[in-house]
Amino acid sequence: MGYATIIYYFFIIFYAVFFMGGAIYGTFVPVYLDYIGYSKSEIGILMSLGPFVAIIAQPFWGITSDRARSKNFVLQILFLASIFTMALFPLSRNFYYLIAVITLFTFFQTSTGPISDAITLEYLSETNQKFGPIRMAGTIGYAVMSVIAGWFVQRYIGSIFILNIVVLFLAFMIVFKLPVVKGHQFGKEKVSIWKLFSDKNLVLLMVFNFLVQITLGFYYTYFPIYFRQIGGNNELLGWAYFISAMSEIPFLLYADKILEKIGTRGALIGASFVAAIRWLIISLFQNAYLVLPFQLLHGLIFIVLYYSMATYINQEVPKELRASGQTMNNLIGMGISRIVGSLLGGFLSDAYGIKAVFFYNSLLAFAIGLIFGYIFFRKIGR
Repeated sequence: MGYATIIYYFFIIFYAVFFMGGAIYGTFVPVYLDYIGYSKSEIGILMSLGPFVAIIAQPFWGITSDRARSKNFVLQILFLASIFTMALFPLSRNFYYLIAVITLFTFFQTSTGPISDAITLEYLSETNQKFGPIRMAGTIGYAVMSVIAGWFVQRYIGSIFILNIVVLFLAFMIVFKLPVVKGHQFGKEKVSIWKLFSDKNLVLLMVFNFLVQITLGFYYTYFPIYFRQIGGNNELLGWAYFISAMSEIPFLLYADKILEKIGTRGALIGASFVAAIRWLIISLFQNAYLVLPFQLLHGLIFIVLYYSMATYINQEVPKELRASGQTMNNLIGMGISRIVGSLLGGFLSDAYGIKAVFFYNSLLAFAIGLIFGYIFFRKIGR
């Protein structure tokens, strides 16, 4: 087994472990907040704090990574700080305490994903190896941990913090085994992050991603609560996220071929229309078991947006700005959009109910697909 193959397996293990953390935090923290008595609007405020902090954190850590001697060292700092702040989480249920801890945790944790992608994609571009199987390992890790965490949470809600600390520590240790990827601005003239916005095609794709991700932001915050309202429990919720995560595998197996055939824009438009169908179905079905099979549609939404944007940035953005490009896309597409989806969604849910807001999201996703489909294919072509 050659050195490149061994390193490839380390990337696979790293993504499997790293994405386990997302399954724990993203799925069950809203459940925890609901369990300790917070209203939907208060949960929306708390869950939108992270994206607010990301507005500062992601550009900062992206620039820091591009200018560091090693992107890997920056990633390890982020993991260590995330472990420390996660340990503070269960010490108090006070609203203002949770605001402080979530703010601190997100300042470090929110950039681990895009910097990991920057390291991985840059290394793979030099070795001509595929990103799909590595990202698929993340999907499987997410799916498996969704079930494991669901089992634990059903029995002890505080287990989410212990599980998250363990996963973050394992990810931190595996980074030592990954190849060192340098910051391309280290010791050189600094390149402004704002240069990214001179690429009009990139800006248009980021705007599209932002709008569709608003609907996903609402889903991630309020689906766990809604799922319980329509008869599901925490263990069944874990299986719901297992199904949605595993549904990403078919796309990841053929992602490069799909993007080569229909292009980044075609993939994004398709994801928007699938999102519209999915949110409509969730709004119509009032039974947790009926909703479960339609979790399979997730594999044609989030992963398509994520993979398409990440690979586009790695291919089109100058190497001096690749970490910044990934963090900026993450900020806009999974940061600011989550603020809107979580915060606004919370107030609308209190006023009209979660079911109605899922229906409104369906209309929004459908309109986005139509408008940008016209812009992409009639105005500027593929």
